[in-house]
Amino acid sequence: MEQRVVTLFHHSLEATMNAGEVLAPLIAEASEMVVHTLLAENKLLLCGNGVSGALAQSFSAQLVGGFQRERPGLPAVALNSDGVSIGTIARNHGRAESFARPVRALGQPGDLLVIISNDGRDSNLVQAMRAARDRDMGILALTGGDGGDCAALLDTHDIELRVPSEVAAEVHQVHLLTIFCLCDLIDNSLFGGYED
Repeated sequence: MEQRVVTLFHHSLEATMNAGEVLAPLIAEASEMVVHTLLAENKLLLCGNGVSGALAQSFSAQLVGGFQRERPGLPAVALNSDGVSIGTIARNHGRAESFARPVRALGQPGDLLVIISNDGRDSNLVQAMRAARDRDMGILALTGGDGGDCAALLDTHDIELRVPSEVAAEVHQVHLLTIFCLCDLIDNSLFGGYED
């Protein structure tokens, strides 16, 4: 059993290093996209399902509550954190609308939709992206594998941070590190100086 744990750690390190080499310039570009959104006095709407939903909530919490330094809160809302609304929307309009309706209700031109999915195949994320497009919002997609249906909806103004792995656990771990990198870059862009 111990050797299995060591093997899993090695696979994790390998997946992280491979993704880091591919994603580094895109993460930097994505941080600039977020900073531009915030400086324009717009907000982020984030969503995901399951573990990806937890990552969306974590990202939102670190933007609003602070990352590694004291600073003002940044406007971000994790749409999947309101279980009552999601359940009501799913019951009345179908699960595919669970994020699209809040995007239509809360999203404004210039806002940024952040979707997180390990495979990009969730119908409710696809519909949220369509709603964001209708609201003239930008899209930042954290995906994995081949990017799925979500990747097909992105245009040249959007950014996809696609983890080069089909293994859900590896994609989730890289997404978490990606979020930490984004938070660090955003904080340093908005509030100055890298602190090592």
